[in-house]
Amino acid sequence: MGLFSIFSKERKEVLDKGLEKTKTSVFSKIARAVAGKNQVDADVLDNLEEVLITSDVGVETTLKIISRIEERVARDKYMGTDELNSILREEISSLLVEGRNTEASAPFMVPAGRKPYVILVVGVNGVGKTTTIGKLAYQFKNQGLKVVLGAADTFRAAAIEQLQEWGRRVGVPVIHQDMGSDPASVAFDTLSSAVASGADVVLVDTAGRLHNKIGLMNELTKIRTVMDKVVKGAPDDVLLVLDGSTGQNAFEQAKQFTLATKVTELAITKLDGTARGGVVIGISDQFRIPVKYVGLGEGIDNLQEFSRTEFVDSLFGDAKQ
Repeated sequence: MGLFSIFSKERKEVLDKGLEKTKTSVFSKIARAVAGKNQVDADVLDNLEEVLITSDVGVETTLKIISRIEERVARDKYMGTDELNSILREEISSLLVEGRNTEASAPFMVPAGRKPYVILVVGVNGVGKTTTIGKLAYQFKNQGLKVVLGAADTFRAAAIEQLQEWGRRVGVPVIHQDMGSDPASVAFDTLSSAVASGADVVLVDTAGRLHNKIGLMNELTKIRTVMDKVVKGAPDDVLLVLDGSTGQNAFEQAKQFTLATKVTELAITKLDGTARGGVVIGISDQFRIPVKYVGLGEGIDNLQEFSRTEFVDSLFGDAKQ
């Protein structure tokens, strides 16, 4: 077995363990939904609809899945309940949006001519935003990339201190100012330092407040404008971090932030501690934004690049099973 195969196996084991609560919850509910039935009929579909909604897939996405299954039942005239998992697997896979890099185990690459590559990280307080930044910095540094962090969440002293601690832990510089400073000024200093030092990747933390849409929009717009002055076209990505354990609250957060700024990718954290992994399906489908990373534990290595194939395999079991 080659080194790549070993890493792939380890990734899969972590993902399987992280989604275990969701898998157990969803499939126990599906088993009850089809109990005593030989074929997929109206009762089974009603029960399945309830299962998906209570698993935080979301109403709109659930209705889309049910509608597609109804179409297949009508076309094929008969569908046994033993086929339901296979059909669900196909439909859910088709709804998940993947990012540019669909090979999840491949290392992050800075595109030619985009150095430094700038990632603006947004999300409310408590979702694991700063921790996600620290874990990404760790991954990028291990890939041989030079990383700079920016502490632009200047509204909480704890946020600055937490990012500084991650910088010390990972061994990367953190650009910061005093609490209460202008976040755009911190972003300017961060990118200026990154350019001067020849950094490959910049990760900039932002305030996790949903005080109001207008204030959030104005703040993020100002940060983006300042970034663009230092590095033309920056930020390259806006990463929205969501807490998967909050279920429908994560949908509302996604709605607010996508209204406030152009979000290009998602990181969904804390999936290991919840049975609400269905939120990944609904958010990906409803907002048509790629899920880039999933958080599966507290360990520094427990942040994985998202793979639609691996995610569905962990939920439904490998295709060979």
